[in-house]
Amino acid sequence: MTISRSALAHNFALCRQQAGEAAVMAMVKADGYGHGMVECARLFAACGAAAFGVAEAVEGETLRRAGCDLPIFVLAGVVPETAAGIVEHRLTPVVVDAAILPELSRAAVAQGVELPIHLKVDAGMGRQGTLPAGFMDLARVARSLPGLRVAGVMAHFPMSEDRESTNSAEVLATFSRAAAGIAGLVDGRCCLHLANSGGLFYVAGARLDMVRLGIGLYGYYPDGAAGRAAASDPLLRPVMRFATSVIQVRQLPAGAGLGYNHLYTTTRPTTVAVLPVGYEDGYLRILSNRAEVLLHGRRARVIGRISMNLTLVDVTGNDGVRVGDEAVLLGRQGAEEITADEIAGWMETISYEVLCLFGRLNHREMTD
Repeated sequence: MTISRSALAHNFALCRQQAGEAAVMAMVKADGYGHGMVECARLFAACGAAAFGVAEAVEGETLRRAGCDLPIFVLAGVVPETAAGIVEHRLTPVVVDAAILPELSRAAVAQGVELPIHLKVDAGMGRQGTLPAGFMDLARVARSLPGLRVAGVMAHFPMSEDRESTNSAEVLATFSRAAAGIAGLVDGRCCLHLANSGGLFYVAGARLDMVRLGIGLYGYYPDGAAGRAAASDPLLRPVMRFATSVIQVRQLPAGAGLGYNHLYTTTRPTTVAVLPVGYEDGYLRILSNRAEVLLHGRRARVIGRISMNLTLVDVTGNDGVRVGDEAVLLGRQGAEEITADEIAGWMETISYEVLCLFGRLNHREMTD
């Protein structure tokens, strides 16, 4: 598994240009979408990121211990057990409701600091946050407690990857009303942020003060292959490449059943290459008889049931395949390329899940 520094830098520069005057929060949660949280954060910081986004406090603490000094936002909410650590490690909590505010206040006062917090309004995502009707009350409680400073307001788009949907305009309008409604309760500048990668690319007026970018930084469009097809040059560049080596080449006759349950039976004499990859590595069973890999710059179909550690591919007619040859499961080989969007289609999911699976379950190396 290789992660390209040059592709990461290219994608950041492309998104940075698209963001205009808005600051860029680089989303590095889930171990950098499988690309390596610490390594990616260091590169994004060097490229000009204004902040990092993580899901949990433990991720933020890891970044601090690695020497990351930029603001780090804990976006998936805060539980009381993590409040003291959030203050100690100078993390910025996203507050989804008033329940956690007293605990954050106590931790900030005990450590003698003023803790910046960002309030989350549920502007239409329906997942976390405070509904607009109660958002003013949340802001009042936050302002009343010692040790806390409301430094920002955020929400999240649920459908920004759908360019035809009217939902994003409605969410933006709801968010703008909620933010304007508490303007008088906030001391000083309040950072407003709403846009994810889809919001940046597809929603007019969504940049605001900061954008929170994830999938775009890692080389994929939020609407998948359709986004890449519609984009103008320069394109985002996929960052992750997943390759292995052939460990056996077998000549099998017609009528041979392959693997568990004989999910595939040969209909002709078949040359089979065996790869040391399986669902332990995130190459899921659903890819059986669906996926393709690259060998000698040509596509080869996965045949038979993918098992925990082994995958079979049909290389009949691909002369010269030998033990030790490189097989590419994700990425480019020669003129051919298999993308996370294509694998997502075979897996009936999205590129985000493919990248997280492959990246978290396999050894990674950063390359230029």
